[in-house]
Amino acid sequence: MSLDVKCIYSQPVRVNLITAGEGRFQTRRYLSPSNDTRGNAGLIAVPLLITIQLRIKYFLNLKQAHAFTVNILGIETSCDETAASVVADGTQILSNVIASQAEMHSAHGGIVPELASRQHILAISPVIREAVVDASLSWPDIDAVAVTSGPGLAGALIVGVNAAKGLSASLGVPLIGVNHLEGHLKAAWLAEEFDVLRDHPEFPLMGIIVSGGHTELIVIHSHTKYELIGATRDDAAGEAFDKCARIMGMPYPGGPEISRLAERHPDLERLPRAWIRQTHDFSFSGLKTALLRRAEDLGLTDESRDVRLVAGLSHELQESIVDVLVTKTLGAAEAFDCNGIIVGGGVAANGRLREQFHRQSTLPVFIPPPVLCTDNGAMIAAAAYHHLMSGESSGYDLDVDPSLRLGKAA
Repeated sequence: MSLDVKCIYSQPVRVNLITAGEGRFQTRRYLSPSNDTRGNAGLIAVPLLITIQLRIKYFLNLKQAHAFTVNILGIETSCDETAASVVADGTQILSNVIASQAEMHSAHGGIVPELASRQHILAISPVIREAVVDASLSWPDIDAVAVTSGPGLAGALIVGVNAAKGLSASLGVPLIGVNHLEGHLKAAWLAEEFDVLRDHPEFPLMGIIVSGGHTELIVIHSHTKYELIGATRDDAAGEAFDKCARIMGMPYPGGPEISRLAERHPDLERLPRAWIRQTHDFSFSGLKTALLRRAEDLGLTDESRDVRLVAGLSHELQESIVDVLVTKTLGAAEAFDCNGIIVGGGVAANGRLREQFHRQSTLPVFIPPPVLCTDNGAMIAAAAYHHLMSGESSGYDLDVDPSLRLGKAA
């Protein structure tokens, strides 16, 4: 079988593809036949590599004919977790390895980008190797390499992208750059309990991403089509949790500690909500300021703070953030006639948020297990699957984009 390909530093040519090994699709690296002195197209010894661009018709026909599983290695290094995972057919997690830097950054009260990048360099190779071993696979069993190319910390992203490029080239398999935000939404497809979402997703779905860096409402029209309808105008929800926790003297990351303290709260005056009427946008900077003023009034910015009052203020902070997130998401889902809601991102691990979404929504709500809400490689592999099956792949000129957005603005 032949396929059009693109050559590095040469013109497009047509070469023969090789398949091998019990029906499994094996891509190979080729060299330009224009310099073949022996006249053996497809078996050439010249220094120019050809990057194979997969076409959907070829890939799908081959998959259907041989009924093999597509194993994608997903790599995630956008922030302070070095993660790698192997996912089969976009839904089955074969391995999921995460090396967290939380303890290291906690000493600095937040993420230090330079330290994060250095730690990624140290951890990336062992994490990837462990992911393949844990999946009980060998390198030839990997059919594609997916990697977060943005958004995130530039230095951290570069580590993952360069590792993925090297693996893609050495294995001769497609490289797929993935939007980190899409990964958070696709994490829901990895939850075994969501069979209806896996087998028969009823688009459109309303997606909300809530994390330390993002709070965005996105209409999911299909597996690869997204529409951005709302975002934070200042602080993200997770960022508000962390900054308010610091005001009250809590260690980084502050979100989990606020959630824990909020369960044992005295009644305090309600904190404000920023609704921003007639829009699907969010704002949390005013809430942060209101909490600061309240904390000062209660004497919680001093060293000798009352733990009960800290718990009460933590409760009111959490209630304010959760109330806005749930109410605006349900309103957006109704406005865009959605058939379900997907919640993703690190803040989606918050127990109160999960509880209120399930309690208040009349639509099906899909929230992944907490381990899949925080950054992981499995969600990146899952997001890459449908792009690969649509014939999409990235070239070796793939670059990082720290400010990458998901979906066109409405």
